[in-house]
Amino acid sequence: MNDRLSLGPDAARQLATTTKTTPQMRGITPRYLLRALPWVDVESGVYRVNRRRTFVLGDDRITTYCSGETHHVVSEDLREIPYLREADEGALRELASAFTQVTFDAGQVLAQEGDAADRLWVLVRGRAEKRVTGRYGEDALLEVIGDGQFFDLDSWSRAESLPYRVKALTPGVALCVDRTALTGLVERDEALRTAWQGYTSGERTVPGSEVPVDLTAGHVGEPDLPGTYVDYEDEPREYHMTLAQTVLRVHSRVADLYNEPIDQTRAQAGLTIEALRERQERAVLTHPEFGLLHNVAPGQRVQTRTGAPTPDDMDELLTKVWKQPAFFLAHPRAIAAFGRECTRRGVPPVIDTRHGSPLLTWRGVPLLPSDKMPLTGPDGAGTTEILLMRVGEATQGVVGLRPSKVPDEVEPGLAMRNMGMDQKGITSYLMTAYFNAAVLVEDAIAVLQNVEVSKYHDYS
Repeated sequence: MNDRLSLGPDAARQLATTTKTTPQMRGITPRYLLRALPWVDVESGVYRVNRRRTFVLGDDRITTYCSGETHHVVSEDLREIPYLREADEGALRELASAFTQVTFDAGQVLAQEGDAADRLWVLVRGRAEKRVTGRYGEDALLEVIGDGQFFDLDSWSRAESLPYRVKALTPGVALCVDRTALTGLVERDEALRTAWQGYTSGERTVPGSEVPVDLTAGHVGEPDLPGTYVDYEDEPREYHMTLAQTVLRVHSRVADLYNEPIDQTRAQAGLTIEALRERQERAVLTHPEFGLLHNVAPGQRVQTRTGAPTPDDMDELLTKVWKQPAFFLAHPRAIAAFGRECTRRGVPPVIDTRHGSPLLTWRGVPLLPSDKMPLTGPDGAGTTEILLMRVGEATQGVVGLRPSKVPDEVEPGLAMRNMGMDQKGITSYLMTAYFNAAVLVEDAIAVLQNVEVSKYHDYS
């Protein structure tokens, strides 16, 4: 017997209209990088960055590889040494084979200030700091170096004494080569000897610095005025549009019958566009050719001193992009690690909402989170990097690139082109996002490397 006195909710719902959401997608992120970058509309599909001529440089790294338990230098990467850039492969292989492996412990002194630079050191794994005795006898930190970096090329090449001492911050492995291996090659190879002599007898120029413009200043007397001109790079870099692309398929039956209250084609296209934009942001950061992480100049790289990102590390990064820094970009876990270091020191970062949500800032520069920043190593104990950049053409910074107009454009630089319907009644749409990014001047971007995200403190 039914004791109910009114219509039940289960039955009533059969006559009710359900309020529906549009399709949700967990993979959508704020994409702060794409929002914060100024975008340049490229008319011809090619963006050329003309620069003043600079002294040649590589990436300031010598790559190594491991065979069994023994590490070796990649011989071709010895071209990072200026006078070996044109050396033949045989000479490079011979010098690479002369490297021997050395292990070291945290706190160990690898080289003393004033000692003869009879060995070139290449760090395979680990971090070390260069220190020097200052003008008044104080101990001064010059630089922290890490994997792939080497010291001291100038002193080793010129048979001079080391201008600083090097102390290991972590345990690690290095490869070393005696100077006799170099002199043996130089004695037998005339072309190499000429290049080496040019390097050791010439002025010490900083790789990556611009060729100077001769000027004079003052108002005393009648000095002869220097003649000069500003030289440009012979082969300026050109950025071509790259793309993220897919084909979206929608069956006509679905589009015809199930199109209210939410347009099925529009819903499918919307989520596909979100996925394309996510891929675009990842490519702008990590693409091996034009990705920002792969276009940081050697002098713009900073190593963490203790692993965790400290206020000191962030300040050091700011010295690299001190001209109108716009924002840091970091993995959320790196930002959390930085927050912990600030908490430990009692210097909580200021919160800013200029990008629509509360964000940590350091020295007034916001830290924008992005899960596209690579996190390498074991889960929960990996390392990452933190970028700092200046943005915009007017400030000679970093800019995003996109075509000024493409056919069937639904968003700037993104097209949705109807490819027609096949015999199964499926309509295909070609979805394409065109983009790139350019670093206009090398000091527009810098990176903090080997950032550990798993360091916690006991506040009890």
